[in-house]
Amino acid sequence: MAEVRSFRDLRVYQELKRLHLEVHRLSLTFPKFEMYELGSQVRRSSNSAPALVAEGWGSRHTNVYIEAITRALGEVRETQHHLDTAHDKGYMPAEQYKHLDDGYDHCGRMLERFHQSLSEWRGSIRTPSNTVGEDQAPYGRQVLDWGSAVQITLRVMSEFS
Repeated sequence: MAEVRSFRDLRVYQELKRLHLEVHRLSLTFPKFEMYELGSQVRRSSNSAPALVAEGWGSRHTNVYIEAITRALGEVRETQHHLDTAHDKGYMPAEQYKHLDDGYDHCGRMLERFHQSLSEWRGSIRTPSNTVGEDQAPYGRQVLDWGSAVQITLRVMSEFS
């Protein structure tokens, strides 16, 4: 494994940037009326994913980097939505759509693993059992099931209504 000295050395960054360039070129072939609608949206979301990975790298706080990775994953999913729409409108052949969608799925898995690794290193984890917990919280371990977390969120949100 090569040493990672910069965000540019991260495979996920490299792949997201490569995909963005492909999506950018593709979006310029959309019909003229889509250039500033769907074309602009897919260009921005596909560019935002690698930009967030780079931005997070510059943070001195693991929590901020984890948030950047989460946001990058959101941009990946938004890009997939725009590609779904472009494909459904007939702006790209099925094989090109599949190639891009598979690429973004792969990057999504890399980002999920990256998030998991940073969370494990930091000492907090997301578990598949719908349990929310903070392993090294200074106030002690607090574990909530998903239903309790939703109830707390609803109660807090109702205070702002």
